[in-house]
Amino acid sequence: MRKFDTKVQHLKYKVLREVARQAWADTLQENLLDIPKIIVPGKVPTMRCCVYKERAILGERVKMAMGGNRQNPNVIEVIDIACDECPMGGYEVTNACRGCLAHRCEDVCKFGAITFDENHVAHIDKTKCRECGQCSKVCPYSAIHNYKRPCETACKVKAISMGEEKEACINNDKCISCGACVYACPFGAITDKSYILNVIDMLKGSHGNQDYKIYAVVAPSVSSQFTYAKLGQVITGIRKLGFHTVIEAALGADMVAMSEARELAEKGFLTSSCCPAFVSYIEKNFPELKQFVSHNLSPMAAIAKYVKDHEKNAKIVFIGPCTAKKAEVQRAEVKDLVDAVMTFEELQALFDSRDIDITALEESDLDNASYFGRIFARSGGLADAVAEAVREQNLEFVLQPCTCDGIEQCKVALLQKKSGKLTANFIEGMACVGGCIGGAGCLTHGEKNKAEVDKYGREALEKTIADAISVLK
Repeated sequence: MRKFDTKVQHLKYKVLREVARQAWADTLQENLLDIPKIIVPGKVPTMRCCVYKERAILGERVKMAMGGNRQNPNVIEVIDIACDECPMGGYEVTNACRGCLAHRCEDVCKFGAITFDENHVAHIDKTKCRECGQCSKVCPYSAIHNYKRPCETACKVKAISMGEEKEACINNDKCISCGACVYACPFGAITDKSYILNVIDMLKGSHGNQDYKIYAVVAPSVSSQFTYAKLGQVITGIRKLGFHTVIEAALGADMVAMSEARELAEKGFLTSSCCPAFVSYIEKNFPELKQFVSHNLSPMAAIAKYVKDHEKNAKIVFIGPCTAKKAEVQRAEVKDLVDAVMTFEELQALFDSRDIDITALEESDLDNASYFGRIFARSGGLADAVAEAVREQNLEFVLQPCTCDGIEQCKVALLQKKSGKLTANFIEGMACVGGCIGGAGCLTHGEKNKAEVDKYGREALEKTIADAISVLK
């Protein structure tokens, strides 16, 4: 029964599961140092050069599972001792160099970094190289290649550099917490902080305290996850953990679509506010365009606000695919609405920490949202929903959306808007390729996930957006 895409995810899950198991039993502090030994028993290493280094790294993973460095506001962190297997990277001369006489690489280098041996083969002095890439561009044999680490390649906002000890370093001023580097790192050396202990504390408190109820707000991308079970069984499992009830974040998406359509018709141009990584990208890289970001809360925050406005002492836990949601709840306008965020990876760990086999459970209904709210989970869904909301509300507005699938497409659209060349009047920005179904906290990634989200949406096709949100009035 395959639950995860990679073995790195499985390792992360095992740490989360054990931390959660000890937390439920109130034995976490006394068994803290034993968790690495529980995961890697014996003296034979399974992943690293020796079992002692393996356990040392696992000890750091345990810290991340317990919330990581509280002094670092970023939800993404590097485990330094786990980040030592990648080459330094940068421009290197390959064996395709023919020792030509032209020496164009030398001529174009302004820093004197290119030298030649007795066979005229080029060499790059790393102490002088500034990685401008000019030598690579002029080489007639394409013999000079830029070797980037997977995390650098995955990070489209250039927030990752290499430290003095060759470990990855994250620039918090550039990082948008999308988690692309987390999923890309082959050694799991970059990871997101977990707040699973906060969730367990809330659940344990609710068992003996009737003063508050815990609501699970589940992202619509859940329909593409937990492929070994049925969605209704996942919902039952969440309730079995101790949650009072489960609400679709897609219902919040319906609310946002209606409101965003009205705001768009009034202002004439908007960028979406649903993806926190996209919003952060605008704030950090296009501050002059911040005025165009929709004033609407994200679907997560919108439905959480509704619940807290109508339910005394409610607590909200969002469960989804997104590491940037963990950063979003630190924002002033959201921090009082959502009490904790968990990824699907963490939900799986929580199920197994309580020995809940969701495949053995009865199915529960999850029937709050419309088709359009549910397809927010994939690229293009938000724009489709806003178009439907314009139609349902009879707004005199012609929507011309620009759907951005991944942060690179977002950059192109924003640059066009900045230069006055964008013809669209609405930018749907999704930092992850594919949309939320490509989030770093997903159990699985792939094109099949889009089909599952669309299928899930079609189950609610008889509802309009107005029908879905009518229950809130």
